[in-house]
Amino acid sequence: MTISMYEASVPVFSARLKALSNVLSIAEQNALDRKIDPQVFLTSRLAPDMYALTRQVQIATDHAKGAPSRLAGREVPKYEDNEASFADLQARIAKTVDHLATFSAADMDGSDDRMIELKLGQREFSMAGMQYLLHLAMPNFYFHLTTAYDILRHNGVPLSKAIFMGSR
Repeated sequence: MTISMYEASVPVFSARLKALSNVLSIAEQNALDRKIDPQVFLTSRLAPDMYALTRQVQIATDHAKGAPSRLAGREVPKYEDNEASFADLQARIAKTVDHLATFSAADMDGSDDRMIELKLGQREFSMAGMQYLLHLAMPNFYFHLTTAYDILRHNGVPLSKAIFMGSR
């Protein structure tokens, strides 16, 4: 039995991004309730050498839009990375979810063997689609998604695993 590249990516990215949107809504309301400038959360990071919340969300959405695009042989949409508010991040997530909705299983048929070539930083990668999805795109997506959650949790936003998973 082979894995459906579509089922392993598009619905997963969509569901997790919708949960991230909920996480950000809770964080924004929490900042208002606690009279904290939202920029405190948006610019927070877990460690001095890690990206801030805003960049974590940008990178998570980059992987979510990039992986299916590459697997389907489409151009990856370019975003400006200029988000400066919770509303901006919500718009970016919504734009990414809308992009994901343009894919079908047929778009990704056979992509498990399609060679994916990309450059991340100074490194260039070339790997089969399944390897790319399972060993690069998904782990990176989850890393940045989880780090965004952790930044907010570290700042006292009352989040739970159920909220992270999208079941609340």
